Amino acid sequence: MNNPLLAESTLPLFSQIKPEYVEPAIDRLLAEARAVVEERLQASNNYTWENLIEPLESADDRLNRAWSPVSHLNSVVNTKEMLAAYNACLPKLSVYSTEMGQNEALFNAYRFIADGPEYPTLTDAQQKIINNALRDFKLSGIALDKAKKQRFKEISQELSQLASNYEENLLDATNAWSKLITDKADLAGLPASALAQARQTAEQAGQEGWMITLQFPSYHAVMMNADNRELRREHYEAYNTRASDQGPHAGQWDNTELMERILALRHEKAKLLGYSNYAELSLATKMAEKPQDVIHFLEDLAEKSLPQARKDLDDLKAFADEHYNIKDLQSWDLGYYSEKMRQHFYQLSQEEVKAYFPVTRVLPGLFTVVEKLYGLIITELSDFDSWHPDVRFFQIHDKDKQLRGQFYLDLYARPKKRGGAWMDDCVGRKKSAGSVQTPVAYLTCNFTPPTGNDPALLTHDEVTTLFHEFGHGLQHMLTKIDYLGVSGINGVEWDAVELPSQFMENWCWEKESLQLVSGHYQTGETLTDSLFGKMLAAKNFQAGMIMVRQLEFSLFDFKIHLDYDPALGGRIYETLEKVRSQVAVVQPPKFNRFPHSFSHIFAGGYAAGYYSYKWAEVLSSDAFSLFEEKGIFDQESGNAFLSNILERGGSQDAMELYVKFRGRKPTIDALLRHNGIGVAA
Repeated sequence: MNNPLLAESTLPLFSQIKPEYVEPAIDRLLAEARAVVEERLQASNNYTWENLIEPLESADDRLNRAWSPVSHLNSVVNTKEMLAAYNACLPKLSVYSTEMGQNEALFNAYRFIADGPEYPTLTDAQQKIINNALRDFKLSGIALDKAKKQRFKEISQELSQLASNYEENLLDATNAWSKLITDKADLAGLPASALAQARQTAEQAGQEGWMITLQFPSYHAVMMNADNRELRREHYEAYNTRASDQGPHAGQWDNTELMERILALRHEKAKLLGYSNYAELSLATKMAEKPQDVIHFLEDLAEKSLPQARKDLDDLKAFADEHYNIKDLQSWDLGYYSEKMRQHFYQLSQEEVKAYFPVTRVLPGLFTVVEKLYGLIITELSDFDSWHPDVRFFQIHDKDKQLRGQFYLDLYARPKKRGGAWMDDCVGRKKSAGSVQTPVAYLTCNFTPPTGNDPALLTHDEVTTLFHEFGHGLQHMLTKIDYLGVSGINGVEWDAVELPSQFMENWCWEKESLQLVSGHYQTGETLTDSLFGKMLAAKNFQAGMIMVRQLEFSLFDFKIHLDYDPALGGRIYETLEKVRSQVAVVQPPKFNRFPHSFSHIFAGGYAAGYYSYKWAEVLSSDAFSLFEEKGIFDQESGNAFLSNILERGGSQDAMELYVKFRGRKPTIDALLRHNGIGVAA
């Protein structure tokens, strides 16, 4: 059997990867990786970078390159068979990771290099890899006794499986709900594009009429535009009770017990390692030094933002009362009346804006922006292996015509595809035997697909999302670091990893760059001065409410991990209520089960780290303020960001690199200014 996951191919052979290939490939590569470790440890006791770390990195790279397409396929074309294969491998990978982290001979070998004569001669990147490894040995329980090591291994394995189960429940619950509308009047208010998409969804399901679903583009269209208040309420309830004990599928894919178990195990893991709680453990790999720094940062932002947030809500209530006689504004009304208010005061319709952002203009425009900033040339290739007909593939060359990176682009929502948007690592940069392995990224979004003969039309929020994910991709692909452990996004502190992505979002608000990414899908006319003026005027519409909503998520995440008490359990909703009483201006209905679908912290890597988005906004706003001073396409500033941030990966501490770029540490001022939030004197 020729297993495509073991093939020596430059790119994954997606069309050939079948579920039955997964476990044999991973079993073999894990065995080979273990053999390399054993052989290297026994070959010599005079350890060096070349005879120890380099071969281990190559073995791990081979394993990563096989697992990456499997994990990706499980997210973008989820099937029961692939899910079973994926789940069968998770515990094996977890065991291997813990085993390596608790290998005392390997730990001593790294310490030998760190303490030896070779260490001062190594590059910053190599030294950082060794220092990170020694830290990670500690975080893997290297100092524990035999019984505690075994318990640590069991916890790690179970946590890996629980995260996967949480995500499965959410995906199943999302796919399970749909509503067929046979009377078009019930969808009054929905724009033509949303109606066309609903009709297309119904046709694909073999139905007559219009079908709405819990895929985000469908949900968002209903919540923002549907005149039918009862339909909005029904849709809101279905979406906000997914995978919980409430709503139309109450208890069917309930994440409640998983969440409790995840929090309990994380706390136990932290205690085993000598930390007071999981929040402390989480900060071991972040820029923030102690939990109180994070709490202070978030609460300070909340204090500065709450007056604006309260005014935003009061204004919305007054508007809904005056113009629509709505006196009891509910959660399912907020988006709808906010959109009405936006249109009323700014004459700004999201549907009108979308017409200027067909993907056929946005994508080439995005490429032009990064070309002007960094001298990059991006070209599309048509001959490549893929997992879906919608997927596209591109190469990035620099101004010296050197190939720097490649990426897959999967833009549209569809069934069996995980929601949200993300960048992931397909192949990482490393140098071996004199040749450089070109980094490859997955860029995945869930935009409304094209309907009929028209191109896909993006909301301005979706344009911003695309720029955001591309920023992540640039850090992964433009790295000049030749060692896998700190190339690209590897080794970057978690609360700094959002800097390049949020930084790119700023170009979605500048006229000079918007002219490059816009063009009416029918006439080709670029964004008009009038419409741009309205967008700019409306930019900070409800910015206070949006800010405190994000702070609510961040504080909730941090506090459930910081204040966990084994005797009391997770107290998930009790904590959420306390946080809301402190920073929220909107109190959702009792049936709302938002944490049950908060996969960032229960199934992703953001546990006790969701605050990173806000901290990175401080960095990105402060970074962009340099371009506001010098010009948004200033070559000197672009080169400084490229050479100090994008190309350096995790080879140095994030704050050191930031100061090299900006000449000073960041301040909060630009973030508040960009959000139209005044700082009290």
